[in-house]
Amino acid sequence: MKKIIIILFSIFSFSISNSAEFNVEAKTAILQDYLSGEILYEKDADISIYPASMTKIMTSIIAFDLIKKGQLNLDEKFIVSENAWRLANAGYSSMFIMIGDEVSVENLLKGIIIASGNDACVTLAEGIAGTEEEFAVMMTSKAIEIGMNNTNFSNASGINDPDNYSTVRDILIMSDYLIRNYPEYYSYFAEKEFTWDRTGGDPITQGNRNPLLYKNMGVDGIKTGFLAVEKYSLASSIIRNGRRLIAVGSGFTSKNARSKQSSRLLTYGLTNFDTVEIYNRKNSFEDLDVWLGKKNKVKTYFKSNIYKTIQKARLRNLKVVLKYDGPIKAPIAKDQKLGEVEIFYKDELIQNLDLLAAENIEEVNKFTKLIRSINFLIWGDV
Repeated sequence: MKKIIIILFSIFSFSISNSAEFNVEAKTAILQDYLSGEILYEKDADISIYPASMTKIMTSIIAFDLIKKGQLNLDEKFIVSENAWRLANAGYSSMFIMIGDEVSVENLLKGIIIASGNDACVTLAEGIAGTEEEFAVMMTSKAIEIGMNNTNFSNASGINDPDNYSTVRDILIMSDYLIRNYPEYYSYFAEKEFTWDRTGGDPITQGNRNPLLYKNMGVDGIKTGFLAVEKYSLASSIIRNGRRLIAVGSGFTSKNARSKQSSRLLTYGLTNFDTVEIYNRKNSFEDLDVWLGKKNKVKTYFKSNIYKTIQKARLRNLKVVLKYDGPIKAPIAKDQKLGEVEIFYKDELIQNLDLLAAENIEEVNKFTKLIRSINFLIWGDV
């Protein structure tokens, strides 16, 4: 018997803004809900940009990846080369390490993430790959692997080079990947200052360049950037009441504009959208009736968590429709398709998913099968 179950999610809104009227004053920008993966705002998100120091996100990812694989550890030390030291003396942002210093990977990462030290980037790159050029090849390879289709890295720090380019969409993909895959190290991006006990001088403390960390609005990362040819840029992430948003913007006209417009973009996402949990893999989606099985119900699941982000200004109801032929006859194999789920915004179908069995259900023996069949014929009881 074909069965249909309809689940309604009511979304009530009292703060409404028309997205068509919202505009971020930047050359290019994008905003994503982390759980649902849905894009809430974009402006010329695929035009090419110079990522500047946002490049350092990938530099950090390469190190985190090696640490996770056991091929690098935080206590390992790399020697600072003259090549790395010269960047500090050329006026670039610096950790202020000296030629011949032996610096731990953890301190280099903090010097990169918090102080935005270009010298730390080169030291880490040379320590891992031998040369910065070889390290850049690793960076680009990783970018391709995670779906950054319009990105090429030519150096570890993001200093001006026509061959070091990306898009805000790709920077968003990279930021999402960082947060999702390295939560134990992502906390570095929220640290507000870093002190380096430098050789031949007093310890130097530098503050995190991300202005949103100081606004007490829930921002916990990730990275600023600046180049004269690109102006100011920022990849940022906010978490509030268990909900995370990621924003990337580039081409802000000033530091103040970068801070103000990035804050506006994140606030827009929080106040104008709701994210609804439809399914969490920790739970069974729906227990379905079983016919002639050793259990009367079978637990079901989807292959991944399901979240949907709803714009408060337009959509008040989310509808989930479960379709299956039930009761489901045993035996049932784990991962067997049992039905389908359709997700609607009002009357518009936006997603179709296979509903799978979360467990094996064996068939009852022949005697029990006979008794249940008789009961069904007489009473209609499964």
